Amino acid sequence: MTNMKSNKKLLDNFLSFLLITLGATLAALALEIFLVPNNIIDGGIIGISIMISYITKVKLSILTFVLNIPFLILGYKQLGKSFLIKAAYAMLVFSILLEQFKPVPELTNDILLATVFGGLLLGIGVGFVIKFGACLDGTEVVAILINKKTSFSVGQVVMFLNFFIYSTSGLLFGWDRALYSILTYFITFKIIDMVSEGFEQAKAAMIITNHGEEIANSIYKHLGRTVTMLEGEGLISGKKVVLYAVVTRIEIPELKRIVAADDYSAFVTITDVNEIVGKHIKKKKGETTETT
Repeated sequence: MTNMKSNKKLLDNFLSFLLITLGATLAALALEIFLVPNNIIDGGIIGISIMISYITKVKLSILTFVLNIPFLILGYKQLGKSFLIKAAYAMLVFSILLEQFKPVPELTNDILLATVFGGLLLGIGVGFVIKFGACLDGTEVVAILINKKTSFSVGQVVMFLNFFIYSTSGLLFGWDRALYSILTYFITFKIIDMVSEGFEQAKAAMIITNHGEEIANSIYKHLGRTVTMLEGEGLISGKKVVLYAVVTRIEIPELKRIVAADDYSAFVTITDVNEIVGKHIKKKKGETTETT
């Protein structure tokens, strides 16, 4: 039984890294054959890297990785070792492929076609990366950290940061390119939502277990999310503890890891949350681990 679980875990990890590689490949292709040749930028650190590369002639592949290093460190502190490994791998593969695809000629110089198809391909790629527990851009990590401390959603924070990035791109490349970049962003964001169900979207997790205290403490420690503990009773299994927690899409892989880590044999359901009314309690800096 132990060997079967170990083999399944290895297979799951292999598939995760394989699909993260696929996602990074598609994202790199989108930039090099559609967006960058037409001076259309992505948002976040990638967009900043494109502008710095344009001004300084430093390779885009180097900038995208180096500028993301501080955010990888932040991500490790907040989201754990698994996130660090996958995100670092995704960013490294993405940076290498940007350099490899650089000689590939642009597919079209029609600005509208480049905007639409570049946004589609980029959204699919980033969606795969996020779906399997990694990210390509440090602004996603910043957005998650701000979300933990404030009432702003991840999507709102990313949009706010990108407002300044696209404003700068307008000064650098022209306002028509800035407007096309914004259109690309909205296309990309929608495709990410379709592929990964939205990394900014709130998710409700209901966990039925015999080890409620241990899992609740671990969720609070690693994700900074408080958990509501309810009493339940199974028809056959008897008394149970039911945990209810609201997390973001990008935190789901870490939540699954927490539940599976110590073989709690918990039953977990995860559903979409369309709206949150009232205070969404999060762990604050300096607090000790406890449950509610």
